[in-house]
Amino acid sequence: MIIRKDVEQISAELQDLYRELAEKSQTESGELQELSANEARFAVSQWAIMSRRFRRNKAAMFGGVIVLFFYLITLAAPFVAPYGLTTRFVQQVYLPPQQIHLIDEGQFRPFVYEVITEFDSNLRRVYRQTENKLYLTFFARGEAYKLFGLIETDIHLFLNEQGGLISLLGTDRQGRDMFSRIIYGSQISLTIGLVGVVLSLILGTIFGIASGYFGGWVDDVIQRLIEIVRAFPTIPLWMALSAAIPAGWSQQETYFAITVILSLIGWTWLARQLRGMVLSLRESDYVMAARLAGASHARIIFKHLIPATFGQIIVVATLALPAMIIAETALSFLGLGLRPPITSWGVLLQEAQNFESLALYPWVLSPAIVIVIAILAFSFLGDGLRDAADPFTI
Repeated sequence: MIIRKDVEQISAELQDLYRELAEKSQTESGELQELSANEARFAVSQWAIMSRRFRRNKAAMFGGVIVLFFYLITLAAPFVAPYGLTTRFVQQVYLPPQQIHLIDEGQFRPFVYEVITEFDSNLRRVYRQTENKLYLTFFARGEAYKLFGLIETDIHLFLNEQGGLISLLGTDRQGRDMFSRIIYGSQISLTIGLVGVVLSLILGTIFGIASGYFGGWVDDVIQRLIEIVRAFPTIPLWMALSAAIPAGWSQQETYFAITVILSLIGWTWLARQLRGMVLSLRESDYVMAARLAGASHARIIFKHLIPATFGQIIVVATLALPAMIIAETALSFLGLGLRPPITSWGVLLQEAQNFESLALYPWVLSPAIVIVIAILAFSFLGDGLRDAADPFTI
């Protein structure tokens, strides 16, 4: 009986103790929930921190919007361009840009004044503006095209359905609309940058991570290869590689060759940066734990090292895009890259390099303004991503 009473007493004491612990646990849980709610903004992931830093950078946000706008136009180039790539208006050669008037008789109705061609006493072509108004019709029907290469349609963003020429940026020496040609040229200049950067990222990531992770003779071989590539002057190396492209190659083959050339030169910068990061990451605790757990080299690289360096890869890719665009433009301008009938921003500049034409018809240099805007937008975006990925940025 005494033993049974002692057991019952001990059981009751334990029940009281458990009850107190449960009440205390609920109180602490409520305090922890309140604490986590107050400090939730400090308990965010690295990606959330990068996103917050990026959104605070107004210049980077503006650059990102401009870049997105450029690529949306590139995707829908035949729809945005009022005329075809080779459409010629032989009576309006070197036509100056036409001013758009938005208000007509108190209503929003964009129009331009019609321009007719005349010849002066010296038989020089001159243009005279008339009082006839050419109204812009949005979503108008014009030349047929294939949107995204699949959908056949003839709807354009704006056009004059009566057939009058509306040239926002003037025409070139063959009477082709400069605005339409710049829009079509963005398809080559912007996509060649994307394809080239993707190939550069693949090469730079493979060689950079392999060099930093394995070290030894692998590191020595890759670093000597990088030094050899970087030792050549850029422009002469571009010229030598581009000169090796046969003149009889098709447009697609030339496009692919220029992309590969730019990629073979542009991967060394990323490889050097990733090598330095991996040299420090391979000695970190989680990589050592993965090794001790028996993880293979491939698992460590793809599961741990590449995700840890992914932010830097994105930053380098964004900063490399304008370099690729400038490289393609420079090669095409020198006549060593893309050639007509392919149309890119560099090809347009190459066609406008006559100084006499620039003095008389400065609007043919408008592709240069578009290139400057695109490069600045990419630079703002890349700088913002770099600052957002920097752990020492406040």
